[in-house]
Amino acid sequence: MEAHQKQEFSHGTAARWNELLDRLSVEVLTDAFIDRVLQLEDYRDGALPASEIRRTGAASFEALIESLRPGIDSSRLLAERQNIALDVGVSRARAGIPVESLMTAIRLDFTVLWSELMASAAPEDAALLVRRAETVWQVVDSYAAQTQVTYMAERQRMAQEESSVRQGYVASIFGPAAPAPELVERISGELGLDRKAPLGVAVAAADDAAALRVVVAQAARRGAEVFTHPLADALVAFWTLDGRPGSPLHEAADRISRLRCGLIERVDGLDGLWEATRIACDLAQLVEPADGGALTLGRAWPRIARLRLTAAGLPIAPEVDAALAGCGPVERERLQESVQTYLATGSIAESAARLFCHRNTLMNRLRRFSELTGIDPTIPAQAARLVVAWS
Repeated sequence: MEAHQKQEFSHGTAARWNELLDRLSVEVLTDAFIDRVLQLEDYRDGALPASEIRRTGAASFEALIESLRPGIDSSRLLAERQNIALDVGVSRARAGIPVESLMTAIRLDFTVLWSELMASAAPEDAALLVRRAETVWQVVDSYAAQTQVTYMAERQRMAQEESSVRQGYVASIFGPAAPAPELVERISGELGLDRKAPLGVAVAAADDAAALRVVVAQAARRGAEVFTHPLADALVAFWTLDGRPGSPLHEAADRISRLRCGLIERVDGLDGLWEATRIACDLAQLVEPADGGALTLGRAWPRIARLRLTAAGLPIAPEVDAALAGCGPVERERLQESVQTYLATGSIAESAARLFCHRNTLMNRLRRFSELTGIDPTIPAQAARLVVAWS
């Protein structure tokens, strides 16, 4: 543009153009610009101080005026405009000014510049102004484009920072110990969650995490947030419960219930999330192909009990297996089948019907099992041991 500018100017027109530029007052231009820009709603609310608008406005006009002079050092002025664009782009992004309002404000520079040039020009300058109008617009538009690039880069940086900070708060929920109440309060504020609002939480093991991430992405596309946190060998996801059928979070919860994962369907707020996640992790380890969906505590409490008892060095199944070891394979199969059927129904009559045997036959088998193992399946407290052992 500057090379074309040199060719276009004769000595006389260059001198006259410089004279018109010399008549421009940066202070007057800045005042006019502020009067106009403060009419924009996003600038009127005070998010950006008027002193900041004045500072960057004055710097912008100084650079723009110098850029319009023939015979300029284009590389020096380009660098100067870029520095101002960086300053403006970053400050407006941090102030939360929408990009559309920013572009409108910057292009007011052209309106203000051109109005002042017209006001100071004489009638015989009309041809000169016509020739220079496109150049003035190009300089302002170039500055606007530079500012937009820096603005968008800063917004992206801000989003990454916010995501990093939020993920830091999410991660603090899942430390080695439950977070202190004051930290939970801070987390709820940072994440925009009601501390007492009921949550759902799911944990998918490494091989099943991809399917869970797909559900999270589907919810995000509909404007709903499912929070995630990676563990060493699993993925945690939690969300605010939403009972409205068809809502993004309700549908996300429904999809998650059909995945291979450990699922706690309701947690009473953020304070209970740490413990609920530990249980969901255990459930995720216990998912079996036959489960056909998420494993919940209601369905799998015996497996959780077995896992916890085994971890504590108190396994139950080996005791039962050892007690039945003296039976022949046929008797052992019949005894175990009879006890499991009774545990499933809690009824002698129904169990006998399912096994196609007389009720007395079933009662004899239950008695025989009790003699061998010392566990009476008809006593609930003892039957619970078997439910856990065979889960």
